Amino acid sequence: MSNKKKSIARNLFLITLSLFLFSCAHLGFKSSNSVADKIITPELMKQHIFTLASDSMKGRNTPSPEIDSAANYIAGVFKSSGLQTVNGSYFQKVGLGIISLAQDNHLKISKDGGEISFKIKTEFTPFDMTGNQEVNGQVVFVGYGITAPDYKYDDYKDIDANGKIVFILKHEPQENDSNSVFKGIDETEHSNVSQKVKNAIAHGAVGVLIATDPLNHTSLTPRGFPWPSLSKTLPKDALPTVLIDDEIKKVPVVQVGEEVIANLFGDVDKLKEIQSQIDSTMQPHSFVIENATVSLKTSITVEDKSSQNVIGYLEGSDPKLKDEILIIGGHYDHVGYMKQHADTVDYIFNGADDNASGTSAVIAVAQAFSAMNQKPKRSVLFIAFTGEEKGLMGSRSYVNKPLFPLDQTVAMLNIDMVGRNGIDSLYMVSEAACPDLAQINEEENKEIGFTLVDEEKLQGGSDHMSFQKKKIPFLFYHSGLHSDLHKVSDEPETINLEKAAKAAQLVFRTAWRIANDDKKYKLVDSKTLF
Repeated sequence: MSNKKKSIARNLFLITLSLFLFSCAHLGFKSSNSVADKIITPELMKQHIFTLASDSMKGRNTPSPEIDSAANYIAGVFKSSGLQTVNGSYFQKVGLGIISLAQDNHLKISKDGGEISFKIKTEFTPFDMTGNQEVNGQVVFVGYGITAPDYKYDDYKDIDANGKIVFILKHEPQENDSNSVFKGIDETEHSNVSQKVKNAIAHGAVGVLIATDPLNHTSLTPRGFPWPSLSKTLPKDALPTVLIDDEIKKVPVVQVGEEVIANLFGDVDKLKEIQSQIDSTMQPHSFVIENATVSLKTSITVEDKSSQNVIGYLEGSDPKLKDEILIIGGHYDHVGYMKQHADTVDYIFNGADDNASGTSAVIAVAQAFSAMNQKPKRSVLFIAFTGEEKGLMGSRSYVNKPLFPLDQTVAMLNIDMVGRNGIDSLYMVSEAACPDLAQINEEENKEIGFTLVDEEKLQGGSDHMSFQKKKIPFLFYHSGLHSDLHKVSDEPETINLEKAAKAAQLVFRTAWRIANDDKKYKLVDSKTLF
């Protein structure tokens, strides 16, 4: 046989072999999906949802004995399914604390040789994000406290806030102007007080004074956080929940009223003039407040109320790819129950859709993965997150102290509410942020048949954000908002079990593809996605 004929024969053999292997792999995927479809059924979803959203769980508040019961249920299913523990446990501790305002708080301004002390509650009030420390220093006015390169605006331009106490206005420039670059009259993330405080700390500020912007708001009452210790009517346990590890990063943060404004600026009208100048020019007008220093102290106590994420691990079968991790997760907490209620009324926020449905999908997908004769190439970590309703506490804790390196985490699939609205549609937040993953999901959906809707409005407020901020590609599955959200009417009986099962089947198909892939996925770096 000539060399040319040998070459042609060899190429034909390689092509035939490639097609055969592709066919086998395709049949393997089809076989896996067929097995999963038999496992992930409406009946299985009903079992999990009706358990997690039962009255006995009392709304799975974080922290509570009931959320611990939910955690034990999930861990029990992971164990019975054959998933492995991590570090010898199905639980990952999440250090949570309940904070209270302590007694020793003060705000003093030294000016022109004298010192004025201001009254807590009526003249200044600490926020719930305040730190437990005393700071002293010069005051720098930094306008709205915004750094927004996407809007070509920065209040910290040409001003040094390092080691200073900053004075910040609430809201945004031109907040009542429909033509404002800050999305017109719609608030952006830059108007959020917590975002302003994070930005101040990033610029080196050691303390933060916040005032309601006087040009657009008549009430300058320093509300801060409604601490029960400063009120005669609030329940004594109406207190914030925090990640204990975050406490060391905090600085004193208080809202100040008219008396403090007048002392620092001369009067409220002067501050209005400055604010008007910023709004009219859309240029920062930041400056050091001369001849004045501030002593600011806020004191809090922290009561340890730690909770846990629930973890199930499936090790990959490929010698190299098993070091790469796919995370499939959803939060299992909700908002608890009404402590003051009449005997005849429903008082439990069962949270069937939010998020017993998503948690049940995570469990069902885990059961399907465990049932496969062929294990995926990559490892898969299933996580039921605690404390999402308190501010993504469980997922934030995980990415701060991951069980596996984040640089080996190839993707995160988040499932939060998949049991309501029309059975034919499913919302996805992914296409703009993670086009590679979105394409896989869309291809797998051809066998499921959802109309996939890319929904920008749903991008925030769920656990994928914690991973997104760590540059980890993600998909977010959601069936849409509804009138029962965070109401006692979010009952198990309202769940469309067939839709919840279909959503879980889609998650499985997509996850199986990712877990048997060797590709790395893109995450589009866009601040508009946060």
